[in-house]
Amino acid sequence: MKTEILRPASTEDFARAAALIRDGQLVAFPTETVYGLGANGLDAAACARIYEAKGRPSDNPLILHIADLSMLDEAAEEVPPAAAHLLTAFAPGPITVIVPKAAHIPPLVTGGLSTVGVRCPAHDVARRLIRAAGVPIAAPSANISGRPSPTTA
Repeated sequence: MKTEILRPASTEDFARAAALIRDGQLVAFPTETVYGLGANGLDAAACARIYEAKGRPSDNPLILHIADLSMLDEAAEEVPPAAAHLLTAFAPGPITVIVPKAAHIPPLVTGGLSTVGVRCPAHDVARRLIRAAGVPIAAPSANISGRPSPTTA
């Protein structure tokens, strides 16, 4: 796996990071809480790379990050009223809601469950990356499974 360092101030680097996500590669990016290790949340092979890189058990579901609430339909089959209320009140921000997954979400993302965690981060870089990629980004913290989560690059 080749590592590239991209700068969030660069339009070209945003385009490159988004292209990497769409092409099934992994991209580490900041959120308002920790750095995430992201992949195209609609691509099972890309999400398998997250599990491999982290040494994460495949029955531990991934969270799908969306740029804004208009992307919710790409992740959820339906949004129960309580989840909609929470997201309207607290997103973007450090809140994850569990909703019935959309049919096209790979089982690997959800650990085989019928539900998926969805989050809309409040960090501008994260939201810009998700928008540029055009897909929900599956992203746990960017650390080896069981180790402390990184809060700086």
